[in-house]
Amino acid sequence: MSDTTPAPALAAVVYGPGGGADALLAAFAEELRAAGHRLGGVVQRNSSGADCADMALEDLADGRLIGISQRLGRDSRGCRLDPAGLAEAAVAVRSAIAARVELVFVNKFGARESQGQGLAAEIGAAIVEGVPVLTAVSTSLLDPWHDFTGGIGVLLEPDPEALRAWWAGVGTGHSGP
Repeated sequence: MSDTTPAPALAAVVYGPGGGADALLAAFAEELRAAGHRLGGVVQRNSSGADCADMALEDLADGRLIGISQRLGRDSRGCRLDPAGLAEAAVAVRSAIAARVELVFVNKFGARESQGQGLAAEIGAAIVEGVPVLTAVSTSLLDPWHDFTGGIGVLLEPDPEALRAWWAGVGTGHSGP
């Protein structure tokens, strides 16, 4: 990419089996916020529960946590995604887009997004509105990611320097306020 060509305004941190990018995205959001950037969207914050991971998304606009895991009971193995929490997260992302933040975080392009559900519509809406998006994608979902993005996104190594380099190429080139 030349110095005059802006970086794609859609990027995903690629992670492998057993290793998500939740902490990396959250730390990068904190770094950008500390530098004075206007951010929006959601990053994932997990804690261990007695019978499943308590998955929550932090709304970057106000710091509130949105629960997205639905406990299935003592006899069940694990959790499933809570549709009400996911809907609340979608509202947070849409609000960030409407506020014309500098960068929207979407915790991940996961199985639901690969099927056109989850936060897929919000990722698309941000791109249409010219608001850069940073997310994460598992190596197992790279084909659906490529299908979804049509080749306009960039894949990043799970490394803070890779995120910083991408943002340096995007940070001033979006069509914000």
